[in-house]
Amino acid sequence: MIMTVRQIKHQTCIEKLREIGCTVIAIEGVMFLIKYRLNNKLKLTYFYHVNEDNTYYLERIKPYVIGAGTFNSEEEVVDAIIYDIKQFKNAANSNNFDDFIDFIIKLSESVKAFDDLFLYYNISKEDIQSLYAIINNINLLFSKIKEHSGKIELKS
Repeated sequence: MIMTVRQIKHQTCIEKLREIGCTVIAIEGVMFLIKYRLNNKLKLTYFYHVNEDNTYYLERIKPYVIGAGTFNSEEEVVDAIIYDIKQFKNAANSNNFDDFIDFIIKLSESVKAFDDLFLYYNISKEDIQSLYAIINNINLLFSKIKEHSGKIELKS
């Protein structure tokens, strides 16, 4: 069997993920589920797929859903996953780690609740303005916290 350059690069990417302990599940050859056990309590799960324009869309789906962006190559996707795992390994050492995970899960639940409001209810302009005020205050608080907190710099 003759492999194309893309297939060889793909195989190299999959091997790189498996070397660090990831489980890779291919779905129809264009979607991939990546699972990584960080510790006894926490698993990280990623999903990426090939877009029609041959770019790759990546999102982390566990412990919470967040889009990681669009990448030009599968190698970039793998590098982003590996870096994210390193960040989680470092963050897991924090005394606040469980609280952080709980908070972001609650925040994700709030996004889902707003989505339900938007799709299934005829909410008033005043209610939307109230929600805007709350989210603006939350974002302002995030900015203030960033200003007085030390940034973590990991080597990629």
